[in-house]
Amino acid sequence: MKPSRITLSLAAAVLTADFTVTAVAAPAIDMPKRKSGLWEIKTTMKDRQPTTRPAAQHCIDEKTDDLMRQSAKGESQCTQKDLRRDGNRLVIHSVCKFGQTVATSEMVFAGKFDSDYRADIHTTYEPPMMGMKEANMLIEAKWTGPCKPGMKPGDIIMPGMPAGMPGINMNEIMKRQQ
Repeated sequence: MKPSRITLSLAAAVLTADFTVTAVAAPAIDMPKRKSGLWEIKTTMKDRQPTTRPAAQHCIDEKTDDLMRQSAKGESQCTQKDLRRDGNRLVIHSVCKFGQTVATSEMVFAGKFDSDYRADIHTTYEPPMMGMKEANMLIEAKWTGPCKPGMKPGDIIMPGMPAGMPGINMNEIMKRQQ
């Protein structure tokens, strides 16, 4: 069965959220690693009409986070990566090139990373990327416990996936991009 456009949009949002975090931050600093297990990740696009996507479930382990960092390093060319700690917050400013587009991002991370985190991300694109001039995203993630039976590290399950369609495996996608 072919995935629906909505399912593919949700997959893209989750992958973009995870990839944005690692692509911009990975070359500049060792981001706090997420606790292994099942994470519930909710993304909200905070533009003109705020849109909250249903929470996705992402099974991760240390290798999954490491693989994302390695893949991210090869996907972008960042000319500027500034990081500072502000109390319990991590603030990142970056300027990175993705193909012909320059993405300038301001990210603010807060949380423990072993149980939850929140990221406010504002990115501008010049020239626009896939028609977008800018994006404002909120990522809210929380650890919910061990991965579900049958899930393996890298698996992502999103609400609205057609019956019988397997989840998406982030590790397999990242390996194909290397």
